[in-house]
Amino acid sequence: MTDASTVPAEFKSAFLAACGSQQAMSFERFMALALYDPHVGYYRGERERVGRGHGTDFYTATSSGPLFGELIAAACTSLLHRRDLKTYTFIEIGSESPNGVLDGVAHPFKSVRTLRLGEPLNISGQCIVFSNELLDAQPFRRFIGRSDGWHELGVALRDDRLVEFELAKVNESFLPTPAVTDYVIDAPVVSADLTREIAEQPWTGLFVAFDYGKTWREIVESCPAGTARAYYRHTQSNDLLAHPSQQDLTCHICWDWISSALERAGFHSPKVEFQESFLIHNAGEAIAAISSAEAARFSPRKASLLQLLHPTHMGQKFQVLHALRD
Repeated sequence: MTDASTVPAEFKSAFLAACGSQQAMSFERFMALALYDPHVGYYRGERERVGRGHGTDFYTATSSGPLFGELIAAACTSLLHRRDLKTYTFIEIGSESPNGVLDGVAHPFKSVRTLRLGEPLNISGQCIVFSNELLDAQPFRRFIGRSDGWHELGVALRDDRLVEFELAKVNESFLPTPAVTDYVIDAPVVSADLTREIAEQPWTGLFVAFDYGKTWREIVESCPAGTARAYYRHTQSNDLLAHPSQQDLTCHICWDWISSALERAGFHSPKVEFQESFLIHNAGEAIAAISSAEAARFSPRKASLLQLLHPTHMGQKFQVLHALRD
């Protein structure tokens, strides 16, 4: 439940306009409003969200500066072994910065494009399609198990407060049977749909997605409270309704669904690795060169490298899915 004082008047008006007289909507719709509405959406605002500075809410691998871009360029070069890299366009989807992860980074590719969140997809030719924490930023559906089956969860406005609200019983084919009483499933349906939309564009080449996720079995068997969380001022919270339009909302994506969407579109053997393993396997020479150059001191670049690779930091918190379509 969210205290009324934390619901901005502008968001309250947008919520009521979107749901009408029922004053309730599915969680997926609430999340789309809170994150992507042109007027009140979290990702539509101009303020800085990512980084370690005052007023930001979370940091990602891109917060390490150009080092992450250097490793991405090296890894993509390795994965496209023996191909003419000068024919490939590097396209970053969901970039938080105007110039993207390769800004200021030397690379062998024909060109670089960035697509901000919400911009139309237009991908063709030979490409490297890259994203960093794009898929977990998509709206998701929430379900709770009851004795009679699965019920969808939504958000309602009651006495000027946002509260979790049980909607109707559902019979979605992807939900396990029988329902487990009080078990919550956060189903990242939209992230799979977005992957399918990307894959169906007329392009060939390399798909690389950095994110955090689980298998469908883990989601439905090992996460009884769901995987959703909120980020506000670098604090992780389970209060998904606090600070609407002012905090990030996310859940673990389903790697099985992402892989299936790619395979159906002709991508070969999608592979999921921990970020640490992916970078060491595919950008090992670049890592060795950086380590050698910084061996005599503990420099900012060396600290950033440790952040990206160390298992207790980002190394095993994030995974990477990559696949090729020739």
